[in-house]
Amino acid sequence: MQTVKIGNVEIEKTAALAPMASVADKAYRTICKQFGAAYVVSEMVSVKGLYYSDNKTDELCHISDEERPMAIQLFGDDPLYFKLAVEKIEKYTQSIIDINMGCPVPKVAGNGSGSALMKNPKLAAKIIEATALAAKCPVTVKIRSGWDFDSINAVEIAKIAEESGAAAVAVHARTKTQLYSGKADWEIIRRVKNSVNITVIGNGDIVSAEDAKRMYDETGCDLVMLGRGTYGRPWIFSQIKSYLESGEVPPEPTARERMDILIRHAEMIVADKGERRGMAEARKHAAWYMKGMKNAAAFRNRCGTIETMEDLKSLICEALAE
Repeated sequence: MQTVKIGNVEIEKTAALAPMASVADKAYRTICKQFGAAYVVSEMVSVKGLYYSDNKTDELCHISDEERPMAIQLFGDDPLYFKLAVEKIEKYTQSIIDINMGCPVPKVAGNGSGSALMKNPKLAAKIIEATALAAKCPVTVKIRSGWDFDSINAVEIAKIAEESGAAAVAVHARTKTQLYSGKADWEIIRRVKNSVNITVIGNGDIVSAEDAKRMYDETGCDLVMLGRGTYGRPWIFSQIKSYLESGEVPPEPTARERMDILIRHAEMIVADKGERRGMAEARKHAAWYMKGMKNAAAFRNRCGTIETMEDLKSLICEALAE
């Protein structure tokens, strides 16, 4: 299997897990790693929250050895706070620091962070430079195609990232205004790859092993990254690896196998966060795992009432009996 380097970090050239707020927690990253994710990125971490030692922010940074190589993703709009945050997270010994310049949600972009930084290239450059100078590990930047269809500037921002010290740029091939709708324009990824000498990661509309291979072929990117295509399907990483190695895609797990994976995943969430909070967060995952099963709509609706592991196991027994 080929590898790709981000700075001095070597990563298998298969597929990476994208950073996803309220989804890509420690348990999610770990189960995706167990199924072959080559590289994972944390949920968004506020640079100001880190600096002021917010407990919830601190929790987002905890890394297990099983997750490595992995990145902690930072967001904010002030170069000074990025520098101070980098100094704060040295103790977590992350492999890479990723800067979020792609989040489109109003509470982030509306405050000048995330994808809003693509409208302010000078500030983006200062943030990347401050982070790269302070960090003892490689720094990457996650961007979008642009703010909207009238301001597609991923190539410009990627060049700025390279000039400012970033070791890689990940491109979600949608604009901020698209959010997660419409079709990702992979041509943007190809243009970025042809414009910079740093590692380029492609992201957007990969929901199968064939999609991953096609993105590699069509864009020339160095690594592909999956987000929503992993929902309830962490085994997609093993399918991608197999397809890239042999041209064969392993079959989808049986319903029983899927439910066994769901239980394992839920147990990991509970072990990390306790049953009450863990099961509240497991509800959406349970609904995703049950997608496509017989009478799935009814069972997925009932996932919203799960409070204990026993509740989940009882629901799974009913679903499998169908």
